[in-house]
Amino acid sequence: MIPNVIKEIIDLGDGRSISIETGKLAKQADGSVVVQMGNAMLLATVVSARTASPGIDFLPLTLDYREKFAAAGRFPGGFFKREARPSDGEVLTMRLVDRVLRPLFPKDYHAETQVMIQLMSHDEEVMPDALAGLAASAALALSDIPFATLISEVRVARINGEFVINPSKAQLAESDIDMMIGASMDSIAMVEGEMKEISEAEMIEAIKFAHEAIKVQIAAQERLQAAAGKKEVRTYEEERKDETILAKVKELAYDKYFAIASEGSAKHERSEKFAGVKEEVKALFTDEELLENGDLISKYLSKVNKEAVRNVILDNGTRLDGRKTDEIRPIWCEVDYLPSTHGSALFTRGETQALATVTLGTSREANIIDRPTDQGEERFYLHYNFPPFSTGEAKPLRGTSRREVGHGNLAQRALKNMLPAEVPYTVRVVSEVLESNGSSSMATVCAGTLALMDAGIQMIRPVSGIAMGLISDDATGRWAVLSDILGDEDHLGDMDFKVTGTSEGITACQMDIKITGLKYEIMEQALNQAREGRLHILGKLTEVIDTPREDVKRHAPKIIKVTIPGAFIGALIGPGGKVIQELQKATGTTIVINEVDEQGEVEILGTSPEGIQAVLNKIDSIIFKPTVGETYSVKVIKMLDFGAVVEYLDAPGNEVLLHVSELDWARTENVSDVVNMGDVFDVKYIGIDPKTRKEKVSRKALMPRPPRDENYVPRERDDRPRDNDRGGYRDNRGGGRDNRGRDDRNSRDRGPREERRDDAPREPREPRNEDNGGEPQGS
Repeated sequence: MIPNVIKEIIDLGDGRSISIETGKLAKQADGSVVVQMGNAMLLATVVSARTASPGIDFLPLTLDYREKFAAAGRFPGGFFKREARPSDGEVLTMRLVDRVLRPLFPKDYHAETQVMIQLMSHDEEVMPDALAGLAASAALALSDIPFATLISEVRVARINGEFVINPSKAQLAESDIDMMIGASMDSIAMVEGEMKEISEAEMIEAIKFAHEAIKVQIAAQERLQAAAGKKEVRTYEEERKDETILAKVKELAYDKYFAIASEGSAKHERSEKFAGVKEEVKALFTDEELLENGDLISKYLSKVNKEAVRNVILDNGTRLDGRKTDEIRPIWCEVDYLPSTHGSALFTRGETQALATVTLGTSREANIIDRPTDQGEERFYLHYNFPPFSTGEAKPLRGTSRREVGHGNLAQRALKNMLPAEVPYTVRVVSEVLESNGSSSMATVCAGTLALMDAGIQMIRPVSGIAMGLISDDATGRWAVLSDILGDEDHLGDMDFKVTGTSEGITACQMDIKITGLKYEIMEQALNQAREGRLHILGKLTEVIDTPREDVKRHAPKIIKVTIPGAFIGALIGPGGKVIQELQKATGTTIVINEVDEQGEVEILGTSPEGIQAVLNKIDSIIFKPTVGETYSVKVIKMLDFGAVVEYLDAPGNEVLLHVSELDWARTENVSDVVNMGDVFDVKYIGIDPKTRKEKVSRKALMPRPPRDENYVPRERDDRPRDNDRGGYRDNRGGGRDNRGRDDRNSRDRGPREERRDDAPREPREPRNEDNGGEPQGS
């Protein structure tokens, strides 16, 4: 059967468009769509069970996003050549969509629900994570699953002062804003991104621009829904309710909860008192009532507790720990806490504590990114660990959670733009959360800043972070923005808004909204209040260390980068890596060579300045090329019958033959008469000898030429025609070697050799014609 395909087009207004299509793929799912932009195509499906599992009192929602390697025409890495666990990039996209969708399901809907999004075709000019929220919402729009409102997500960038929706990767590299915005038609639900020190007003402007684009995308979903035929929302078993029990619980517990919340106590003390109230109230019910309605009683106790805590804040303007709404908890910091790390810092704010470490390395330690949509490496990265003891709990350890990936990424984005481009190291920051009662990710940002400055990383400016909360009451229109929220305030509140920045502006943010209809007025106040809090925390950081250390620590590795011509890379590596391996072993360094634009970029990492210098000397030796006519100091390292092998002092390992004829102007019978092993002297570099094709140096060229003997009389030139009777001349050989006869050669009257004097005038020879087999010119 030919499928009935329905499609809607979203015009982005700059020649680009997004299409939403349904009716062709995955028709057994409760809802499915294909979203396409350029050549990028995502398939989104949603399926929800018809009944909830017994005993489940929450929404078991699974949001999954995967990028198929085949979508980009690539093979997966690894031995099995199969997609395995999701990458950090995929996990971050899952979180972006999940945080917008989850609050929009009915609170009493507990059926297992799966939203699955997969990239089927990749386009280098399209970043698919910006389309995932649109795809998920469109799939829900075509299903009968209960859902409060349609949403969408877009990425907004600012390039040369102009906002762009869903930019390409190349455009994003030029932008000073990279934000993902999730919203419904009426309200912002999620914000996350990084910025290059922008103002609060600029951030609001970017969010508003993105919201207008989201409204267009939601309208397209509504048209698609209408064209496909809007389905009637399925019925489901609602939660059991009993207003009588609720009224009794409120009467018994509300005042007690309100009183405890007004005391301003610490976390564990407060928790014990709240638990005591719960047990007291339950004791007032009969065993039969508890057996029949125990779950309702516990749920209503939590509901009354939440109401009491929120009213304490709205009525009294005080919080669970006694602070005012804009007050920051006490802070203390310490740097250089761990003696063996390259940098370390402790940051403690109230009952939240993070210990950050910094490790410095070469490009070999870069974090390799290998995804269908992104390949490359990170030279700065941050890992966040949240062990269960940080909240006083014992839980199973199941590897890195999605929360840890997300919080670490937020802290990394907050700090990365404050590292100068010329940092030669690969830098890894690890945050260990040791205590947690609110905003451990912002504690990570602060601890990371301190640790980086302690490590000697020359940060442009230090960064601090703060988490903001919101308590609102729709019935009365009251609301309060909370600075530096506690864990309970995050759980019981309506907003979690994390903002990081320097004294000059915002560097990163993450906002989750749990209510609909968040006013821009509230968001503006939250940002302004956050700025005051950020600057207060920044002051506490700079009291401990106000500028980065001038250099890395004594035990930390120093790194030097040099560039060599590409032709010398092989010589530095050596056959089978022999040269570089022996050099690393001898100097105690790590040497990394990267070929970039036909040049060799050499990184030398080591703790010993002498070892690093030895490597630099070796590199200078390998790439050393003497200049014709220049003078160099050399040392004799080998004696030969016909000369001495000398080594350039400026380039150890570079050797050249100093021929016996270039030792002195006087005739030299024995090399040792002039030089000996270990002698140091200067030579002049002559260049390449045209006969031997080897490098030639001369000692005598730097010595004054001795004057001629005053009794020397040059021989008169004989211009008589030559004939065969002149046996002593080479011309008389008949023009060829066949007529040289040994008898004819021996007939020369040269006289006894021993009677000749070295300084006696010699008979001039005819110039030789090298192109004619060595025969005299004109022969």
